Amino acid sequence: LAERHFGAWQGEEAPPFAPGKPTPTGARVVVVDKPGAPQTALRLVTFGAERTSEQYPALEVMNAAFGGLFTSRINQNLREEKGYSYGVFSGFRYGRTPGPFSIAGSVRADATGASVAELLREAQAMLDKPLPEAELAGARNAQLLSLPNGFETNADIGASLAEAFVFGLPLDYYRQLPAKLAGVTAAQVQEAARRYLDPSRLIIVAVGDRKRIVAQLEKLKLGPIELRDSEGQLLP
Repeated sequence: LAERHFGAWQGEEAPPFAPGKPTPTGARVVVVDKPGAPQTALRLVTFGAERTSEQYPALEVMNAAFGGLFTSRINQNLREEKGYSYGVFSGFRYGRTPGPFSIAGSVRADATGASVAELLREAQAMLDKPLPEAELAGARNAQLLSLPNGFETNADIGASLAEAFVFGLPLDYYRQLPAKLAGVTAAQVQEAARRYLDPSRLIIVAVGDRKRIVAQLEKLKLGPIELRDSEGQLLP
């Protein structure tokens, strides 16, 4: 019946949806007030890369050295050396279009400003100097040795293959990936850091007691501080 009445209908092909480029906030530092909070939750964010980026292997190695592992630079600095935090990590969230790159962790409220300063210093260090060979090898090996986790169970295999289909990756992508990761150079890591880890482009979000943390952040002279409540509304 449906075929008889509607079978001859012809629809117009809809143009593919092309999302526009996101517009970041004009603020460099955003403080979300959480009165009485003993810790400050920090997020330093910027635009990252799409999953199909040719720089993907270098990005993963770069992030492993900077903040993707327990032994990465920022966690060793803020947790092991300074005692500011129980853990600070970083990572890319890839999509068909560029997702965010974020640095995340909670720090002592009285060390909020010092923690932000250290994170920005560590980011700048990734731009300034190539990784030493031992650190580069460790970051590469961490990525290489984690690859079998994506194929341990039937569910893992299905998820890895689904990722290839969703992002339009070649069917032999995972056969090629080990060699690409193993071939990442210090120069490629430094170039990836310069493109995606520039501290001047990081937006800093601090959720904590404004009475305790705003003055610390002002001393860093990063620009005007935008104050918001827990619902995201601007505060005077």
